[in-house]
Amino acid sequence: MRAYLAGPEVFLPNARDILDRKIALARDYGFTPVSPGDLAVPETETKRQRGLAISAINERLMSSADLIIANLTPFRGVAADIGTAFELGFMCARGCPAFAFSNSTKSHFERASRYYDGALRLDHDGRYRGPDGMSLENFDMVDNLMLDGGIDSRGGTIVTRQVEADRLFVDLTAFEECLRIAATRLLERAVHAAPRETANS
Repeated sequence: MRAYLAGPEVFLPNARDILDRKIALARDYGFTPVSPGDLAVPETETKRQRGLAISAINERLMSSADLIIANLTPFRGVAADIGTAFELGFMCARGCPAFAFSNSTKSHFERASRYYDGALRLDHDGRYRGPDGMSLENFDMVDNLMLDGGIDSRGGTIVTRQVEADRLFVDLTAFEECLRIAATRLLERAVHAAPRETANS
């Protein structure tokens, strides 16, 4: 099965090294890895055209994949990388199995609470709100409910692990555990879906 490896690792200074490590691990677990950055980006006249070219390439890569494994580690804020969130939604909309991991064990609510420096109040409607009046999701989920929900409804799971800040995007322990779970579940699914031989066949 072709596994699309989504995540913000492409922004790292050692991006190629980390992507290659993820690719090798995915192969070890029986997947054919499909990774952003696998195809060369054509020369363009403007930066916008280059961005659109990268977007089109990534959509083609996703369309060629059978499942997604997304890195939902909080990136530049309280939530997952927005590009990764789009890719997860894209693959879920295609009906593909979806799995994810995060190198933070803090829930979305815990992280979003820090955005307000703890200045939250419990409103009459039972929702926590910040000083700006905006409510916070409080569902004991890794990230926005649509990401957790999309993964859960497609038979996937999210593996979380607390990692030191300087290794947040290079520690692949949770990624490997996610690969192991995905390989086990999808293999079991394939075995159950395979036609069984009868005594007379």
